[in-house]
Amino acid sequence: MIEHNWENFLKNLGEWQGSFTQVSATGELGESTPSLLTLRGENGNRIVHFRLQRFGPEGYDGPPISDQAQTYETLGKQAIFFPTGAFSKGSLQFAPYAEFGAEYGFVADDRRLRFVQLYDRQGQISHQVLIREFRRGSGAIERPPLTVEQLLGEWRGTATTAYADWQPSETYPTHLVIDRITEHQLRQQLTFGDRQLTAIAHIATNQLTFESGRRLLLLPDGTSSHFPDQIQLRQAFFVEVGWLVTPTERQRLIRSYNEKGEWVSATHVVEHKVT
Repeated sequence: MIEHNWENFLKNLGEWQGSFTQVSATGELGESTPSLLTLRGENGNRIVHFRLQRFGPEGYDGPPISDQAQTYETLGKQAIFFPTGAFSKGSLQFAPYAEFGAEYGFVADDRRLRFVQLYDRQGQISHQVLIREFRRGSGAIERPPLTVEQLLGEWRGTATTAYADWQPSETYPTHLVIDRITEHQLRQQLTFGDRQLTAIAHIATNQLTFESGRRLLLLPDGTSSHFPDQIQLRQAFFVEVGWLVTPTERQRLIRSYNEKGEWVSATHVVEHKVT
């Protein structure tokens, strides 16, 4: 697991004003609900108080329609926080006739981006939630919607992987090249550690559809959601969310599962465009 998990968690402290937006499996945006998330440290930050309020159509001027509170002194096994404050958590096991989900979070200055992917009991992607958060009073702004053109090029970065079996975390270089083959097709070549993967995707308006049956949605605030439409029994898989923090910096969070449906690892990638 990641060393200093609690210290990394503390990088999320603050009062975060934002919204929860429903996203369909094909990337259409649904209703948005205003939110206010507070993470407040106490006793030298050895205790963190969590409070999430969601609001109705009147927004912050009206009473909250839901109000959740929790106190943290430790973090569960499934919640992995990386040195930037980015985190990944979710189901420890994919099993037949059980719902499956994953949540991702990124932190950059006065912004947070969170995203949730949810699968139904048949292993089919059901819905997703885009959560855009701004440090209260900071004046931070939203990033533009992600486009194919922003992804094209050569990206070099560093990946950190934390393992579910508590073996030491690993850090290794990554190299990603995304180029357009035709107007409606692109190729993605990824090298990480000693592994190389090449994938071809069909380009639609706001999504890429890969030959493997995976989908990558291009979403507001520089967000991408990458997932299999259907999780198959006895097949290893991964789910991923990315955030274009600046035009030349992108972060990605990946959760990997083995052929038994067991959660194996969580990876955080920070990559920079070099061409």
